[in-house]
Amino acid sequence: MAWLWFPSGIAALDDREIDSLIGDLKARKVAAVAIASAFSPMNPAPEKLLAGRIREALPHVRITESHSIGRLGILERENAALLNAGLLDFAARVVDSFEAAVRARGLDCRFFISQNDGCLMDADFARRFPALTFASGPTNSLRGACKLTGLSEAIVVDIGGTTSDIGILRDGFPRESNIALDVGGVRTNFRMPDILSIGLGGGSLVGEDGRRVGPRSVGRELLARARVFGGDKLTATDIAVAAGQAGIGDPARLGELDATVVSAAGVEIHRMLEAGIEQMKPGSDPLPVVLVGGGAILVREPLMAASAMLTPEHSSVANAIGAAIARIGGEAERMISCERTPRQDAISELTLAAKRNAETAGADPASLRVADIEETAISYMPGNVVRLRVKITGDIAQRKGGAFP
Repeated sequence: MAWLWFPSGIAALDDREIDSLIGDLKARKVAAVAIASAFSPMNPAPEKLLAGRIREALPHVRITESHSIGRLGILERENAALLNAGLLDFAARVVDSFEAAVRARGLDCRFFISQNDGCLMDADFARRFPALTFASGPTNSLRGACKLTGLSEAIVVDIGGTTSDIGILRDGFPRESNIALDVGGVRTNFRMPDILSIGLGGGSLVGEDGRRVGPRSVGRELLARARVFGGDKLTATDIAVAAGQAGIGDPARLGELDATVVSAAGVEIHRMLEAGIEQMKPGSDPLPVVLVGGGAILVREPLMAASAMLTPEHSSVANAIGAAIARIGGEAERMISCERTPRQDAISELTLAAKRNAETAGADPASLRVADIEETAISYMPGNVVRLRVKITGDIAQRKGGAFP
């Protein structure tokens, strides 16, 4: 799989240069292209023009335009576009495999894939934007926690086998990160949930004195390696069983586990969670904390950072519940000058764009509603410039004639 990055937008597009580029792409047999233009979130025309020229000459080439996935900040947006472009071929194979599996079971229906904003996208949308699936697991858990508790504002701690993912529910959806994020050591700025992962889970290894828990873990080998399951490793799950918090495995296999070790490990587990929650809290006031995931059994004492602590029924499958109840989402973002464009006109324009994106992703037009409007002032730019983002959600559109052409 090959890809090429081509920056444009600093100067006027040169037709001869574009023709030369297309010839080079054809000679190299490039399969995917990322196009990045300066300030394309404000003016995507150069990216669209170049993409149209490439599609006309090389219809087999897959293209990612940076304005469609990244935000302001050209270097991070270039990286986001490159990352997405590099995944396009792999994403097509994965989605085709899902489609084949659905067909093989005699199901003539559409299928959807989780996005990382707590919403869904249909198969074609996933083929175009595979990077938007990153961190969709924790966001499903947050949406599941919302459904199970009825809380729309809360801190959610999803404790798995290796890590604990801490996120914030805001108006029923995961809070998104507004900073550039590293993906594999590369700075990007495409949409990502604001999630803090700490090395604490059911498979976390516990030190001999109990004062160290994680980040090393037996992970998916928990059922073979933990002492309560006949293994030889002392894990956080063993501590939970020894403390009487969980009735799993065989407690007799813990032997003469020292009570001071159990106590010290419990204190360390709570200290780690308290520190993570404090780091993620949006303010000084405590919020309800919802514990989900199979590792929720590790928490036995109230958390000081929580105004209330909830472990709802079916919390171990909150992730699946969140995926099952998800709506289709779409968003649009743009930089606008309030001196040139009235604020309400800009919001109306972005709302229409976000609705089109949601419909493209598979939403029913009649069910669309505004989920969030975010406005951020941009310093050091003339014209009273602000960044506007509008998020739309809707129900899955019901289509006749099945999912597949």
